[in-house]
Amino acid sequence: MHIPEGYISPQTCAVMGAAMVPVISVAAKKVNESFDKKDIPTLAIGSAFAFTIMMFNVPIPGGTTSHAIGATLLAITLGPWAASISLTIALFIQALLFGDGGILALGANSFNIAFIAPFVGYGIYKLMLSLKLNKVISSAIGGYVGINAAALATAIELGLQPLLFHTANGTPLYFPYGLNVAIPAMMFAHLTVAGIVEAIITGLVVYYLQKADEENILYKFSSKLRGDNR
Repeated sequence: MHIPEGYISPQTCAVMGAAMVPVISVAAKKVNESFDKKDIPTLAIGSAFAFTIMMFNVPIPGGTTSHAIGATLLAITLGPWAASISLTIALFIQALLFGDGGILALGANSFNIAFIAPFVGYGIYKLMLSLKLNKVISSAIGGYVGINAAALATAIELGLQPLLFHTANGTPLYFPYGLNVAIPAMMFAHLTVAGIVEAIITGLVVYYLQKADEENILYKFSSKLRGDNR
């Protein structure tokens, strides 16, 4: 899921970074309006959770690995805008200190993991609730769809590189595989492994919160988020 340094062009990095600027700006405004100072540690906990869960890689066929990201779970518990900030912070720390994802590619990774995943996952979660499914199943489906939406976006960004950036004789300058390779490879890993892990983790945590009679945690900020969590 994380795009390493040098896999996408500087132009792509700039465009994706620019795309994240309004997202983070709106997220910061939303969080500033809806969170009290005493709630800020909750964002830190969200970042720590995302950071930790993304460090556990699951081997998949082909010699690579995949991992869950916790995006939909954070969107459900904190709200999607707050989840975006928590995930972006986790991605920044991973890139800066652990080399997991490139510094220049932070905008692209944030767009995929901290924007697409939580908002798509949260939207699917709300849709499933409207169809009268329970919260556990709804959250699991949301988690599965959210991470796969992010994976698809990542695959498209990578797969476009040889088409857009190559030498005069057609040699790719950055990621060498086109959409016909990038999309199947990325989606296979996430549809069959990472998405299932994400769904299980999301559903289990929501189930735990309900069993612990802490269901109010799922909507702790619902009255503050101007309808975001309703």
